[in-house]
Amino acid sequence: MSEKENTEVKPEDLHELLRVRLEKLEELKAQGIEPYGGRYPRTHLAAWITGHYEECEGQKVCIAGRLMARRGHGKASFGNLRDGSGQIQVYLRLNDVGAETYNLFQRLDIGDIIGVRGKVFKTRTGEITVAVEELTLLAKSLRPLPEKWHGLRDVDLRYRQRYLDLIVNPEVKNTFVIRSRVIHAIRKFLERRGFLEVETPMMHPIAGGAAARPFVTHHNALDMKLYLRIAPELYLKRLLVGGFEKIYEINRNFRNEGISTKHNPEFTMLELYQAYADYHDMMDLTEEMISTVALEVLGTTTINYQGVEINLAPPWKRRTMLEAVKEHTGLDFNQYRDDGEKARQVARGLGVEVEEKDSWGTVLNKVFEEKVEPELIQPVFIMDYPIEISPLAKRKADDPALTYRFELFIYAREMANAFSELNDPIDQKARFLKQVEKRRAGDEEAHMMDEDYITALEYGMPPAGGLGIGIDRLVMLLTDSPSIRDVILFPLMRPKE
Repeated sequence: MSEKENTEVKPEDLHELLRVRLEKLEELKAQGIEPYGGRYPRTHLAAWITGHYEECEGQKVCIAGRLMARRGHGKASFGNLRDGSGQIQVYLRLNDVGAETYNLFQRLDIGDIIGVRGKVFKTRTGEITVAVEELTLLAKSLRPLPEKWHGLRDVDLRYRQRYLDLIVNPEVKNTFVIRSRVIHAIRKFLERRGFLEVETPMMHPIAGGAAARPFVTHHNALDMKLYLRIAPELYLKRLLVGGFEKIYEINRNFRNEGISTKHNPEFTMLELYQAYADYHDMMDLTEEMISTVALEVLGTTTINYQGVEINLAPPWKRRTMLEAVKEHTGLDFNQYRDDGEKARQVARGLGVEVEEKDSWGTVLNKVFEEKVEPELIQPVFIMDYPIEISPLAKRKADDPALTYRFELFIYAREMANAFSELNDPIDQKARFLKQVEKRRAGDEEAHMMDEDYITALEYGMPPAGGLGIGIDRLVMLLTDSPSIRDVILFPLMRPKE
């Protein structure tokens, strides 16, 4: 008999297949075979055996994994066993294992998890194989594995049932291995430079640190409303006030906003702060860190993302927002600073939708987002953002309408956001009050007033540079993943009806 690697299952057949496997389960129990075993003394991984055959030839090994294929030839059968490292062939002969074990193997289903003990050898075709002497059933699979798993029609199911995605598409696992290595490399990079990892609250009495709509929850014992963290920024800067000078947090943030290929309501961020630094230091740190991580994890700083070659080797371009808008539209918005109506007219002439209440800085940013951002493929720092959209960044000394803020763009996506941090408590309070006015006017993403943060600033916060990098988007870039859901093990999905 033979069984293909993944049997295609029609929905109407699933119930019958489940029934048959449940019957097998009961038969195994009746024969005294435990279908869900315990600890198994595994000695080797599949990939190690196939990569070190000369050392393993003729040796007895114990391996364990999921049965992914089975092929029978009378009194001899082959199977493919997959563990966390890879896949290896197993071979059973009736005369070697006896009728009871051989019959058990014949009764196994694709997807069952087993352990085998035997000697390593090569078949006549040169395939490295384990000649089985003992077989143990470790977990009976009651559901058949799907055959046709790739393609857009199944992408929703892949995200909903990531465990199946990982079973049937083992290459998916590599994305999450790289993700883990990226985070490890970031930690190593920062710790070598004297940064200390800290943890700050995930439930906030005031939603702050970013312009975003928060998730709201309630603490019963204290009878108080709380917000899931939209950013750790204000707590981390409290630590600067307290005397920590180089700190970082790799954190989960939650923002109650739309879902797209670039956004998930729950996401991972790196935020760091360095006392006595500014946004130029943060640019240097950013390009050095990302290029170092790429080199360490991938072995190169030249990557291919969605068919486009991207060079991550520093130095990266640096442009002010005004320069970038002029470069891509031919228009110098500097000349409209004192004429908001003219700025709005020019923006509308470019096809950018603006409102009558929009100030010059808001208009400039909207033009940038629509006309410039889609063109920023190679790494580039866009600097000097308008003060209206930068309530936590320090004003430019020579141009108070702008701030010492930059965003990093790669492949037309924001990858990082950084400031020379605002440490003037009077200026900060005034900006918070303007944000409060926006909230009262209906802007749910505007910043709330945080009196305790103002109090902290009044004790004195050293000048500092701060940086936030989206880990999910960085992993997307380094794994050539088109959607953020491809790099989050369990992305948020709408419940099925």
